[in-house]
Amino acid sequence: MKTLKKSCRSMATQIAIAAIAGIVFGLIVGEWASNLKFIGDLFIRLIQMSIVPLVMASVIFATGSMTGSGVGKMAFRTFKWMIGFSLIAAVLAVALSVLINPGGGQVFTGEIDSSLQKDASQSTGWQETITAFVSTNIFEAMSSATMVPIIVFSLIFGMALNKHVQKTQNRLLVDFFDQAQQVVLLTIRLIMYIAPIGVFALLASLAGDVGFAVVTTALKYLGATLIGVLILTVLFVIVVSARTGLSPLKLPAKLAEQTAVAITTTSSAVTFPTVLKNTVEKVGVSKRCADFTLSVGLTMGSYGAVLNYTIAIMFLAQAGNVDLTIGQIIMGMGLAILLNMGTITVPGGFPVVALFLASALNLPIEAVGLLIAVDWFAGIFRTFVNVNGDTFVAMLVANASDEIDRDVYAGTKQAIVEELPQDGVDNESAGPGRAPGPVTASTSTTTESRT
Repeated sequence: MKTLKKSCRSMATQIAIAAIAGIVFGLIVGEWASNLKFIGDLFIRLIQMSIVPLVMASVIFATGSMTGSGVGKMAFRTFKWMIGFSLIAAVLAVALSVLINPGGGQVFTGEIDSSLQKDASQSTGWQETITAFVSTNIFEAMSSATMVPIIVFSLIFGMALNKHVQKTQNRLLVDFFDQAQQVVLLTIRLIMYIAPIGVFALLASLAGDVGFAVVTTALKYLGATLIGVLILTVLFVIVVSARTGLSPLKLPAKLAEQTAVAITTTSSAVTFPTVLKNTVEKVGVSKRCADFTLSVGLTMGSYGAVLNYTIAIMFLAQAGNVDLTIGQIIMGMGLAILLNMGTITVPGGFPVVALFLASALNLPIEAVGLLIAVDWFAGIFRTFVNVNGDTFVAMLVANASDEIDRDVYAGTKQAIVEELPQDGVDNESAGPGRAPGPVTASTSTTTESRT
């Protein structure tokens, strides 16, 4: 009975129950459920409003507080693993597409939204995409939540702050960004109280408006994406287990909460605060390593997106009977990786991306309608591997510098991202047994588990 009560108090369990209840409710009441969508939108917006300050504070603090050659080594390891797994995802997508032939025999009908075609036509080439990584106005980038320029600015600012601290020994700004991050994290913890309500409303609206019939329009496309996600996840687990020596059997429970948020919101950005919290508190990655790798991974480590974009390219080619050359396939893989870095990690960006890829490779844009129709389901798959892949990369980077607390991973000790009041959000963090943790940041604490 105690185990059941504890399970029901788990945020992951509450979200899962709300998701199932929302789908059932939406299917029963039909189109009326769309009236609840605004509640889900409010929940998404509450999370989104905190993402920019959280990412900026995390990157600046992580970079600014590093000593010696820590910045360069951590950045190199992070980008090495992210680019490596992105390449693997693209190659895997091509192989699965050739094997499964998801676009073969498809009949595409219906018109494409003219506004989407206009947006796609305005999309730029790879040179402009890279140039756009640097904003001429950081405040404009912040107001539009354009994440890559924000991260680039934060990295440069953090490196400059790091040099300033080494020169003057004045840590005032570093401490400011540390405290700012803690406040934003606590804000998000409070928002997460209403996560089950928001998820219920979102899925009830979707089920009432669309139902499940839409899935049948592109089952092979969805199947190829799902198989790719499963293979990529297994590969991640094998690599992480081999490099760290940690038991993979403990991972499902540690990733459950962020997975539940990811598949119900289909947004890496909305899931980011949960991923940051779980990677430190449940997996045992040091806070400074998690701050850096997860913030960069938010926009540059979307392995599921690379997989999905590449399968979409192959789908469009097969649906339009277009024979792609090796050079075109390689170009498509490169575009998928670049677009993964340059698009906002929130729901709704795929249609423009798909139309841009179709235009860039002279593929039939009419077939994009099928992909858009089932994108919510494809979004579940790619978001699942996006968010969990970021945690895996953080584990690999942290392991190289011995910044994983194996006691936290084993469950014999709990790391807390920040100090909370006794009646705070996380009841498990309240208790008399707190003691400073060896691998977390200065504001973190650890609590010995009681058995």
